[in-house]
Amino acid sequence: IDRLRDAGRVYECFCTRREIRREIEAAASAPHGPLPDGAYPGTCRDLSDDERERRRDGGRRPALRLRTDGETLTIHDRLAGEFTGAVDDVVLARADGVPAYNLAVVVDDIDQGVIEVVRADDLLSSTPRQVLLTGLLGADPPRYLHVPLVVGADGERLAKRHGAVTLHDLRADGWSADDVLGTLARSLGLAAPGETLSADRLIGRFDPRKLPTGATPLSDLVGPGETGNNPDAVPG
Repeated sequence: IDRLRDAGRVYECFCTRREIRREIEAAASAPHGPLPDGAYPGTCRDLSDDERERRRDGGRRPALRLRTDGETLTIHDRLAGEFTGAVDDVVLARADGVPAYNLAVVVDDIDQGVIEVVRADDLLSSTPRQVLLTGLLGADPPRYLHVPLVVGADGERLAKRHGAVTLHDLRADGWSADDVLGTLARSLGLAAPGETLSADRLIGRFDPRKLPTGATPLSDLVGPGETGNNPDAVPG
């Protein structure tokens, strides 16, 4: 953060989440570029010193944000291909001083020498933020592969509301390790319905070209009764 501040890339933000949400909703109908979800509208970026002082006097503790210059970055994803996204003024540190996710993950990747990132495609829109931060900190970004989600019957990403179960629950319900691997393999297009696989067999047939490019409904992978009383429960 000190390096970014020295480069003129940091400013204080006194907005509450409610205020930010209200600003975003008010601007929802305005034309804008391919900004990531929840992109900050820049409310505090040009406050005067007096305005900042008034907010401090009113008891507001500022978060720290990255000052962007309207950058739009194109990244190459190994599954999604070319993706272009604008970078907003992402939070670097929260008001309580804790570093925020987008900065922390970049610093972690640089520190650990990570060169390959595989994760869910709901994070694809955040990747230009992280690529820009990586460059500003003098490092090369890793290569990315964003895979589609398995979704519930409502079309949304799996969550506790879908009746998530643990591996322990599955074992108690009669699942074997190979049953779990078979379900995971079907989500990757590497196994037929009902097929069970060992880890050795799964590794042997892995092919990135078979990865799905769209979300997979859990019901396509797990039939009714396969996870106890909830046919939409999450396996593992």
